Amino acid sequence: GSCQGNSVERKIYIPLNRTAPCVRLLNATHQIGCQSSISGDTGVIHVVEKEEDLNWVLTDGPHPPYMVVLDGNLFTRSVMLQLKGTSRVSGLAVAVATPSPPKGFSPGLKCPNDGFGVYSKDYGPQFAHCNTTVWNPVGSGLSYEDFDFPIFLLEDANETQVIKQCYQDHNLPREGAAPQYPLCAMQLFSHMHAVTSTVTCMRRSSLQSTFSINPEVVCDPLLDYNVWSTLQPINSSGKVEPEKEVIMVATRIDSHSFFWNIAPGAESAVSSFVTHLAAAEALRKAADVLSLQRNIMFTFFQGETFDYIGSSRMVYDMEQDKFPLRLSNIHSFVELNQVALRNGSVLWMHTDPVSRMNGTIEAQVKNLLGILSNSSLGTNVTLQEAGFSQPLPPSSFQRFLRARHIPGVVLTDHRTAFQNRYYQSMYDTPENIQLQYPEGLSPEETLEYVTDTAKALAEVATVVARALYQLAGGANNTSAIQADPKTVSRMLYGFLIKMNNSWFQSIIKSDLKGILGDVPQHYVAVSSPVNTTYLVQYVLANLTGTVVNLTKEECLNPEKTPSTEREVSVQQWGEGS
Repeated sequence: GSCQGNSVERKIYIPLNRTAPCVRLLNATHQIGCQSSISGDTGVIHVVEKEEDLNWVLTDGPHPPYMVVLDGNLFTRSVMLQLKGTSRVSGLAVAVATPSPPKGFSPGLKCPNDGFGVYSKDYGPQFAHCNTTVWNPVGSGLSYEDFDFPIFLLEDANETQVIKQCYQDHNLPREGAAPQYPLCAMQLFSHMHAVTSTVTCMRRSSLQSTFSINPEVVCDPLLDYNVWSTLQPINSSGKVEPEKEVIMVATRIDSHSFFWNIAPGAESAVSSFVTHLAAAEALRKAADVLSLQRNIMFTFFQGETFDYIGSSRMVYDMEQDKFPLRLSNIHSFVELNQVALRNGSVLWMHTDPVSRMNGTIEAQVKNLLGILSNSSLGTNVTLQEAGFSQPLPPSSFQRFLRARHIPGVVLTDHRTAFQNRYYQSMYDTPENIQLQYPEGLSPEETLEYVTDTAKALAEVATVVARALYQLAGGANNTSAIQADPKTVSRMLYGFLIKMNNSWFQSIIKSDLKGILGDVPQHYVAVSSPVNTTYLVQYVLANLTGTVVNLTKEECLNPEKTPSTEREVSVQQWGEGS
């Protein structure tokens, strides 16, 4: 006879060490992600390597609920919705697909950050909801679904193999007949208390802290910092004079995937912020930067994945006069956004067709595009306009446009849909941007090795730096302004391959050495600041700062020394505040 008991003794358990959970996230109206029951969820393992293996889980197998071990290539919307629609599944472990899925994979939305940018029924309605251009056509939206069972990523191929072996030895249905106990089983534990929406969750947290002796935090706000710095120092009052014009350069420094803290972000974030940092270093070396008519602000937004948190905060602070700059100080806006996968030499310039209907803005945008195109002469970068009939791609610039008509351009490697077929996924890896090293190099040699990717990004940085110099009123020949491929190489290694390297160790404060984990991830989190934020701050200071000849005492008592220091500043934001 068959016994339906769920007793632990009759199952064989395997401990797993290298896994990443899918977590629960809330905003003002929705909850997305995953959770497990308080004690964790258990189930009999069933390996699904082809679509027809699902039948056993969904209908035929006699020992539900099942823990499904899913081949990474089957981690698709259609399979996931079938699993979501049944009570016969208690959890899911997804094996990484190697090589990366050839058709692409993005658990993000087809229209990233839809509803949080500038386009709406009141502003360019023909462009709202990606009506004109679907930016991320492979987006399955899985990251924005709500699953009531735990889902984990199996990061270690050896561990995946052990599970499959246990399954083959004990659970494999023979000629369609059910296997006998003991069965191989798995327990997944990722309990998330948060429920419904941020508002409900925060209300529960505050009630608990009122009535409970040892309050348990029900939900943590996402919390982190934007990083910014200016080319010329801001005077000691900490405010930019109302008449001073500032050119804003911006990139995002965060990425995302379906699984917690797995966000390599090679193309979606790292390619752009590394190029931005290289451009900042190149500008710093120009002779007359301190006397230029306009200042330049290097801005790195953290948290853009979720509804443009970082840029929204900066715009809000500027509007409230709680920031050294006001929106009215911004002369123009240049954003770098996914620039590593250029087709041939082309870099596309995207502008906002709606604000360009205004004659003044149109003239300023034309000037901006002209200077950019000019700056690419004699380089391996060809700049082209994406076209007037097309809206801006998802970008931080959109948050600024919501507040004020500012002339601006977003630079990308794609004219329409993203070149990046792994946007906001675990497969947006160094391989995705063709970062390749010769065999047999030591870590130190790898750090210093100049890859083709580094050369290509340095070319983009050179063009951007030359254009910024001219936009700021620089009149000298710009051929001396040149981004350094060696710096780009080090940054790509540090932000994509190994954070714990000799260069990063040499530029951060010694008490922060502990943050240098091995494999870099650029995931927005609740423990702030994340490593990326710290490191971007220190790299920016290192590449644009001046070594000062001060004693320790002078350094600790800045009021005794004449101050012409430029600082790298951070601006904190917390979601829900």
